[in-house]
Amino acid sequence: MQFTFLLSAGSTECFYQTMAKNDSMEFGYQVIAGSGLDVGFALISPSGYRLVSDFRRSDGIHMVDSTEDGEYRLCFDNSFSKLSEKMVFFEVNINSEIGSDGGLNEWENVAIKESMVEYKLEDIRAQLDSVYQHLERSRQILAVLRALEARDRYLLEDNLWSVSFWSCLSLLVMLFVAVTQIYTLKRLFDDTKRVCT
Repeated sequence: MQFTFLLSAGSTECFYQTMAKNDSMEFGYQVIAGSGLDVGFALISPSGYRLVSDFRRSDGIHMVDSTEDGEYRLCFDNSFSKLSEKMVFFEVNINSEIGSDGGLNEWENVAIKESMVEYKLEDIRAQLDSVYQHLERSRQILAVLRALEARDRYLLEDNLWSVSFWSCLSLLVMLFVAVTQIYTLKRLFDDTKRVCT
């Protein structure tokens, strides 16, 4: 599951993820836009214990093994920032002990004798599971890279505005100084005395 949301200034936002006992959860978050690019983060178990806690970080990747069934809370905290809202990207992946697709028991229903097949069915299934896990990990990495690119783009746009503003201001100051210098030089050579001839 991937999600990008806007965290208001001075607020805390929580999301819930249901997990079974002995599952593992891998999650990562990243602040894409906002002043300081930092938020607080806490992962809280169904019984109320704080499993992971980060304070004022721009990103984080954590892996947690569940010890109980229920809904785990992922809370993002921006209460320390009274003026600035933050855009936050996060991704949650649940790795079940049974398997990623409920066990894939359909392989066991195939009735071919092992003597007729060169490879064992378990070897093929292990290879397919390995390929699936590698593809899933690649998808996760691409999602994180997309979030990094979005954060860099927001930072670039903000910097572009700052550079444009200060460049225009510098140009106006330079024009004002040039006009003032021309006026001053003209006044130096301006002959105000009248010569009677």
